[in-house]
Amino acid sequence: MLMKIGTVLDVPGTVVALDLCVSEERLAQVQGYVFDSPMRVVGQIANHAGAVTLEFRVTASLRVACDRCLKETVQEFSYAETHIVVRRLVSEDEDEDGSYVLAEGECIDPEEIAVTDFLLELPTKILCKEDCKGLCPVCGCNRNETDCGCMKDQTE
Repeated sequence: MLMKIGTVLDVPGTVVALDLCVSEERLAQVQGYVFDSPMRVVGQIANHAGAVTLEFRVTASLRVACDRCLKETVQEFSYAETHIVVRRLVSEDEDEDGSYVLAEGECIDPEEIAVTDFLLELPTKILCKEDCKGLCPVCGCNRNETDCGCMKDQTE
């Protein structure tokens, strides 16, 4: 969804609110993740004395398998993001940290920016609970649900 922001880029003091849900079709294109609910994006794009910023909070629920016990779980994640919006970059090396958003043709795609930021913020390891015990390496049972005793047998 392209959003025209020419007025915001040109007129200091202009503020445009963002409140959108990323479509299920767009989220279905994300490889490796299953979204349990639509992704919500709430924020604003504002011109403060010629400096244009895009600030938003992105919230979504993912259906994931725990990285320790493989139990399916639904977890909600929420991240605040801020970018500086520019019409052009002086050089390719200028945006090493990804803080700039390029407004090509005076348009931005807030859905694409939000999805990309969300995926970059996700933890590398997702657990069903902080103290997940994982699977038994001997018999494979979920050690959160049962104490199989296999590890005791190995130490004797």
